[in-house]
Amino acid sequence: MNTLQNLTQKLGLRPRNVFLLDGIGALFSALLLVALLAPFENIFGMPRKVLYTLSIPAFGFAVYSLSCYFIDVKRWQLFLKFIAFANFIYCCVTFGLVIREYDSLTMLGVAYFLGEIVIIFAVIGIELMVLTRKPTA
Repeated sequence: MNTLQNLTQKLGLRPRNVFLLDGIGALFSALLLVALLAPFENIFGMPRKVLYTLSIPAFGFAVYSLSCYFIDVKRWQLFLKFIAFANFIYCCVTFGLVIREYDSLTMLGVAYFLGEIVIIFAVIGIELMVLTRKPTA
């Protein structure tokens, strides 16, 4: 837990770096959906159409977060709250799709999507910790 606190303290000093973390993660997720999971639908079990559909918001989140990073938005708290909420909705939708497509998913597919949800929830946690962190004197 101390490592997580150190990370959020460092990110809290430069909150725009949280957007970089989020943007790179979203881009990586979108690329995995399109370039790894979709071509190997039979290995993961999630229908290709669903994977492409999930990649659209992931690419959108990447553009949003990386734009916030490079533009260095002044009201960063509002923008960070938005992406944290969007990430939460994305996780809920993904979990719903795992439930809906469970019969066609392989164990590797279930593990991938549950792992992705856990990682995104960790990013959401970091975002919320940075938002609620009190500045040090």
